Amino acid sequence: MAMAGSGPLGTAVSLGMEAAALPRPVIGLVMSAYFAGLTLGSLLAYRVVLRVGHIRAFTAFASVVSAVTLLYPLLPPPYAWVPLRLAEGFCMAGIFICVESWLNDHAGPASRGRILASYMICVYLGQASGQAALALDGGGDAMRVFLLVSVLISFAVLPVALTRMPSPALPEVISFPARRLWAASPLGIAGTIASGLVLGSVYALGPVFARDAAGFEAGGAALFMAVLIAGGVLLQWPLGRLSDAFDRRRVIVATLALLTAAALLVAFMAERGGLPLLGAAAAFGGVALALYPLCVAHTNDHLSRGDRVAASGGLVLAYSAGATAGPLLASAAMVALGGRGLFLFAAAVGLLGLGFAAWRLLARAPVPAERQGTFQPQPGTTPIAAPLDPRTALPAAGTAAS
Repeated sequence: MAMAGSGPLGTAVSLGMEAAALPRPVIGLVMSAYFAGLTLGSLLAYRVVLRVGHIRAFTAFASVVSAVTLLYPLLPPPYAWVPLRLAEGFCMAGIFICVESWLNDHAGPASRGRILASYMICVYLGQASGQAALALDGGGDAMRVFLLVSVLISFAVLPVALTRMPSPALPEVISFPARRLWAASPLGIAGTIASGLVLGSVYALGPVFARDAAGFEAGGAALFMAVLIAGGVLLQWPLGRLSDAFDRRRVIVATLALLTAAALLVAFMAERGGLPLLGAAAAFGGVALALYPLCVAHTNDHLSRGDRVAASGGLVLAYSAGATAGPLLASAAMVALGGRGLFLFAAAVGLLGLGFAAWRLLARAPVPAERQGTFQPQPGTTPIAAPLDPRTALPAAGTAAS
């Protein structure tokens, strides 16, 4: 329910600023504040959980997001919305930390992979299905849309607030030096940043593209975003299984090539609209959302089992840094190239990533097949999700994620 509320909230905010005819760089700035808040929350929100416990912390974080949702139509955009987006991102990170540590506490060695995959499906399908809220109003920024989003997020509190289960301990995730992580896998870090750049920009400005370049109304823009996100669930497993059977770097190269081609296809299908554009969006979402877990798997191939949980923190922060910068850079591309500049920017990122990945094929020998781990679908939320990955060594319960 929290994801079904937060998914359309970003779309509604983006469409609201588009309807107000705000400059693209301003929209990019406001939308990037969410990812900046998510990054800060990944680093700091655990302190709230440690102080008051999971149930109270989850209730507090969700209550703030619900209240922030109601403030958007009451405060004038754009700059009053920057702290709202920042607070929203911070509190969503807190919600992720609470949920992921609870899942960790109840996951056994044999069930961690299934739980992580199910969690990923809940995150993405929640975001996709929640886009239906935008069908309530043709403008996409009416008060009743924000009211429904607030109601969904408020209802998400009930199962947690009424539970009799004890709060779990936070798993300890030790910091992993960035220099050491880069030395272990330059391609993993570069691919993770590229994934953040692409997905951050598309999550933030995809609704603007759908309105500006494709001529969709609010409901059509919401459908565009829903199809794009849902496509990400469908292609992660096939690409992941291919990466288990072959040199994973070659699958990453192929994924980046497909991402570049799919982004160009979306950009040039904008004028046609309808099913061709939605099909291109689904294909783009499929390869774009598969890039991050492929890069995590490749990085894990170069790390000992005991280091993988710690390294996940660096990978999440690399993704978040890319996602924060993505809307700012993509908005500049949209100023220069029009609405389709969003996906031309995504294609440029994919092409640069493709060149770097091709160079890494020549710069380093492949990981021997017997040392290559198995692919695990996962979302780029917080480092607390890392112990759910069955490829990692189970950490002892600790006091914080650092």
